[in-house]
Amino acid sequence: MFDKFKAFLERHDSFIVSTHDPADADGLGAQMVLGCILKGLGKKFRLVNSGRVPEQFAFACAPRVVEEWDDAIHESLPESSAIVIVDTSDERQMGRVGEAVGEFREAFVIDHHETTKIGAPDGIRDTSASATCELMVELALALGTEIDAESAFAAYVGLVYDTGFFAYPKVGPRTFKVALELARLGANPSEAFRMLCENRGLGSLLLQRKAVAGMSVHFDGRVALQVLRRDDFAEAGAVSGDTDGFVNFPLKVAQVRASIFVKETPEGKISCSLRSKGDLNVALVAAELGGGGHFNASGFKSGLGFDDTVAAALSGTERALGVSGVTGDER
Repeated sequence: MFDKFKAFLERHDSFIVSTHDPADADGLGAQMVLGCILKGLGKKFRLVNSGRVPEQFAFACAPRVVEEWDDAIHESLPESSAIVIVDTSDERQMGRVGEAVGEFREAFVIDHHETTKIGAPDGIRDTSASATCELMVELALALGTEIDAESAFAAYVGLVYDTGFFAYPKVGPRTFKVALELARLGANPSEAFRMLCENRGLGSLLLQRKAVAGMSVHFDGRVALQVLRRDDFAEAGAVSGDTDGFVNFPLKVAQVRASIFVKETPEGKISCSLRSKGDLNVALVAAELGGGGHFNASGFKSGLGFDDTVAAALSGTERALGVSGVTGDER
């Protein structure tokens, strides 16, 4: 596995490292560690994403480190560079950078998600890894790369973000081995928790009140649905990133097997997050609607209207549940 990556690195001198849009903590942390790998090998590189670093993750990955794609600055880069895509296998999830993937000298994927687009670039896809940061740190250690303290912290933040602070099914000995190494390199677990979980603006709390107040349950209480419209963000004084983690809240209830969260951002974009417990595969639901992710944690960006997105998410989840003839809203 590592030999394939090493051979790819040896074929090129200049690299662009990118992830899905918007980026999350796992993608950003993986970019940072890969930057350390490339720096250690004496390669030229730039970390470039389609959008700016989301505000809620800027504490771990400053905008000065990860650039936002600008045609005037970056359009000529594919001619001279290879691209490494981290934390996704689907260029359709990468925004403007994704549109340029085919123009790069070569593309290589490093990812841990189960869903993979047909015809995606070659690379390393380890679905047993709990996070792409876990996989990237293992790659760095195998290559004898020094990971600086800033990147170690970003990778630790990505690791705990994607594992629910070591609670999700894929967490195992290798996860804790990587966490221990990152702590040894200077990552502060307490600071990571504080900045991820105790650092929201008041708008996030007001927005969550709206989401919970409007929650509905479906299919004998096995599915919970939360929705937020554009006006809700304006009234709460909140931004899109303030909803991070809202979808997980209903899973605290034993009876709830799946949680659906549909939002229309302040920019007017509609997306859906899906979470589940046990053997309910919401990745299949997301894939049917143009998205993807993990067995128990997936999502999609919607090209449908708001109400149609809600209906499609409920219908797909109903099929995943194997529900037949159960309809309606049971508040």
